[in-house]
Formats: sequence, structure tokens, C-alpha cells
Amino acid sequence: MRFRIQQRFDAPVEDVEAVLLDPAFLDRLGTLPKLGRPTLLDQREEGDRVHRRVRYAFAGQLSSAVTAVVDPARLTWVEESTVDRSTHRTTFRILPDHYRDRLKAAGTFVLSSDGAGSRRMAEGDVDVRFPLVGSKVERAIVSGLQEHAAAEARAVSDWLAE
Repeated sequence: MRFRIQQRFDAPVEDVEAVLLDPAFLDRLGTLPKLGRPTLLDQREEGDRVHRRVRYAFAGQLSSAVTAVVDPARLTWVEESTVDRSTHRTTFRILPDHYRDRLKAAGTFVLSSDGAGSRRMAEGDVDVRFPLVGSKVERAIVSGLQEHAAAEARAVSDWLAE
């Protein structure tokens, strides 16, 4: 399933990018619904590029049709990303800790100036291979990404205002 999600920020690109790369900001993300507390596994800089690995855990509710084939306690994954600070483009991929042969997700984030502020466009693909419920899980994941993006944008704004 292809997805596209846009976030809007009332701050310059460089400020938003700095927040998103701040390890302390991950703790703030842990207060958002449906995700457990993210764990920074690795973050290293190589020139204009920042390579990052963060572990996440799903903490939301799933339908009984989904939980019949997916154990919610096993919905943990590592997001590997590379941020190019010169282009403000991030590539990412999701590496499930479990169900590796059943879930693939990857895409990009692009931060750009948007008049008085900035916007971040996420585009990617989610592919879930579970008989009968795969498309439901894909829709649930994308819906969760949309909810998370809206909450994350508010968290960035709050962080910058503090």
C-alpha cells in the first residue's frame, strides 16, 4: 500500500530537522498514543549525513481479526534512517523484530520551506503479507502513521515553543 503524509510546521526547516534529530525529543515521542517509548540504538554523523537506528513498539489497539494472526506483543521494529542535512531528505526502512517475512516498509521524508514555516512530506510503501487480514493491517498501519504524524507535528511545535 502506497502512502503519502504531509506535516506542517511554523518553524524553519533547519529548526524542525534539529528537533527531529535531537535524542531528547525521542523521549517526548514516547508520550504519544499508540507507540511505546522509542529507544535510540545508534546515531552517528558522517559529514552532512546522520545515520540513525531507533526501536519502536506498537502500543495501540488492534481488531480481533488482526490479533487472531498477529501477537501485539511482537509488534516491535527498528527504523533505520539516513538524513541528508544538505537536501533535508531522509530515507528510511522498517525492520520488524518479528514477522520479518510478512512486513516490509520503506520510504522518504522531505523537509522543505513553506512560506513562513516548513512542511515534511512522507512517501512510502507498506506491504503486509498475512492471508485474509494483510490489507486490513496495511490500512491500520497507514492510519496509525497519519495519527502519529499529526501528534508528532504538535510535539515539534511544543518543543520549539519551550
